[in-house]
Amino acid sequence: MSDNKIYIFDTTLRDGEQVPGCKLNTKEKLELAALLEELGVDIIEAGFPISSPGDFESVHEISKMIKHASVCGLTRSVNKDIEVAAAALKPAKHPRIHTGIGSSDIHIINKFNTTRENILERAASATKFARNLVGDVEFFCEDAGRANLEFLARLVETVIAAGATVVNIPDTTGYCLPSQYGAIISYLMNNVPNIDKAILSCHCHNDLGLATANSIEGVIRGARQIECTINGLGERAGNTSLEEVAMILKQHHADLGLHTSIKSKMLNPISHKVSEIMRMPVQPNKAIVGANAFSHSSGIHQDGFLKNAITYEIIDPHDVGADTSKIVLTARSGRSALAFRLHNLGFKFTRNDVDVLYDHFLIVADEKKEVMDDDLIMLANAFESEVTPQ
Repeated sequence: MSDNKIYIFDTTLRDGEQVPGCKLNTKEKLELAALLEELGVDIIEAGFPISSPGDFESVHEISKMIKHASVCGLTRSVNKDIEVAAAALKPAKHPRIHTGIGSSDIHIINKFNTTRENILERAASATKFARNLVGDVEFFCEDAGRANLEFLARLVETVIAAGATVVNIPDTTGYCLPSQYGAIISYLMNNVPNIDKAILSCHCHNDLGLATANSIEGVIRGARQIECTINGLGERAGNTSLEEVAMILKQHHADLGLHTSIKSKMLNPISHKVSEIMRMPVQPNKAIVGANAFSHSSGIHQDGFLKNAITYEIIDPHDVGADTSKIVLTARSGRSALAFRLHNLGFKFTRNDVDVLYDHFLIVADEKKEVMDDDLIMLANAFESEVTPQ
């Protein structure tokens, strides 16, 4: 396997589902899991099996259905959690248990009321226990973004020695700057003696709007897995957006030499399906999949775009499964955009005609946020009536 492959770990069905109002039933999870596998994700985190009978059933049923991707169940570093996850994952062709514990002193002292040494013991014990049940174990070092680096390195070394195949370095609170998160990954790559025995994974939250940037910096520094969700759904301000990291790595392949197995033409369709099933609208200005991602309303932008799309678009909308770019008419639009839209509606006006129409168009545009096709047809018909002899 190429060292430049970035594994995509999708947690829409687990972390994404933690958004208030986005709870999924088993049928909905199965529908989305099938789409995620078709999309090309490498690992599907299907749920937290011990959390409820419904989540256990969802993980179990997804495990029976998925043929190529790994199916992952989340646990705490508790043997009962791990046993239940292993049972839920039993039908999976490629099962993975994702266990872990807090790594920052903030968590160790305030959440667990314990010591670093105790955390190391619990981490090693849980990892060994999980590894006896499945061949693929991922360990999460919760709140790694605020952990002491020397201790974090000891923890990573400990769980790899205990059998972890992947070690997740979460920026659980979305605190890190990209340079800080990248420095953590670099430190671990250079200071964990057995780091070559496991893959480092980026799990970043978006509290400061930096989840995608941090994940990309993480893989630049040596991590080889990104944990993300469709539409960036997740706890609080959300998780790293799958569609964003997939397209960043695709657009910058020549610069970074990194790639994924994501089928980019499915990104818009699966975004819409997740939005529909999870009852969570996508913000219009959302990168890649937002309604305005390929819309142009400024006259300067519209003129450049109509001359050559690459002047203002770095992605062909068809490459991410979007229908087409849009010219949106507002009071900021110019004559070229007006002429383009009129031509698309079947009107054959000269440049002089458009100049005259443009003055009427601006009056309508000042009254409305957006000039629609019906408005243009009325303007055009009124103009033709004025210039046609009776």
